[in-house]
Amino acid sequence: MTYQTNMEQERRMLFCLNQIQQLGAVSICSLGEYFGGYSNLFNIEETAIRESGILREAQLKAFCEGKKRWSEYLEEYEKLAERKIRFVTPLDPEYPERLLHIHGYPMALYVRGKLPDPKLPAVAVVGARGCSEYGSQLASAFAEMLAKERVQIISGLAIGIDGAAHQGALKAGADTYGILGCGVNICYPSAHYKLYGQMLTHGGIISEFPLDSGPIPMHFPMRNRIISGLSDAVLVVEAKEKSGSLITAELGLEQGKEIFAVPGRITDHLSGGCNRLIQQGAHMAISPNDILEYLGVKCEKRLIIHEKNANALAKPEKMVYACLDFKAKHLEEISDRCRMSISECMGILLELELQGYVFRTANHYYGKKI
Repeated sequence: MTYQTNMEQERRMLFCLNQIQQLGAVSICSLGEYFGGYSNLFNIEETAIRESGILREAQLKAFCEGKKRWSEYLEEYEKLAERKIRFVTPLDPEYPERLLHIHGYPMALYVRGKLPDPKLPAVAVVGARGCSEYGSQLASAFAEMLAKERVQIISGLAIGIDGAAHQGALKAGADTYGILGCGVNICYPSAHYKLYGQMLTHGGIISEFPLDSGPIPMHFPMRNRIISGLSDAVLVVEAKEKSGSLITAELGLEQGKEIFAVPGRITDHLSGGCNRLIQQGAHMAISPNDILEYLGVKCEKRLIIHEKNANALAKPEKMVYACLDFKAKHLEEISDRCRMSISECMGILLELELQGYVFRTANHYYGKKI
């Protein structure tokens, strides 16, 4: 009983410390180690904190200001259960063991839904927010095929590759996990409100940031270490040469994770980051099977992504389909290449779209569907 009481006091103090924005995971961990437990900080004097040398002056000032709000923070802590939010710390048995092996592991996780199953493999799928339709299809297809083999998909719920990966996993009827750069009670981006809701029952939403924390820029590089940390491997689908996705890949390398990248055209700016990763030693991923083999997952048949077989199409449809690529082209360019009128070409493209051969983006751009 005494052990449980002491453990709860430790958790309550960790919650309070986590509300102070200036205190990072490393500083909080150091305070606990130096003072022989977190609960000892409830009544600690400013002089003792200063003499420890752990906190910078700005952090010490923030800590002292935070002490004045302990009771307010503890009221918030008591309301977590009714809000269906779990507060998980490194002191708890359910805290992900994968995270304990990374530098600066989070001292607190706010969880809506579930945490990843430690017994199952997990892959982080990341990439550009402003991805191409081709990249979006690839991310979804890779995630769906991996999820069908009971590989958990981890990503950041962002627009673009992240969202496509989550949707691919859900399409396979599997759980997927979103790591946020804001509080778990905030759906960011708001465009993913429906996806966010689906993941509450088919996976989980996780963050180290206190409730109501906004999606400020500095949060996203921090959350990337959790995305890679929770995973056995990182897959980058589309990324510019300087992007947050490459930060996740670099963090994964530091954490000892295997990095995979989908290759692309050397002239495509969205493939620059992936091609550079491959040049630097990342595994080339041309099929989900490449990742499954690394994970040691056996599948009944080799999973290969390829374009659809156009043999069943009529001659005019074949002609238009042959003019297309995975990167969308404008209707006028397709019309010129096929030497057809725009109206005739548009009619054929519509038929191809209905048959699932073609995708259409805004302003009359069309491309091959994977």
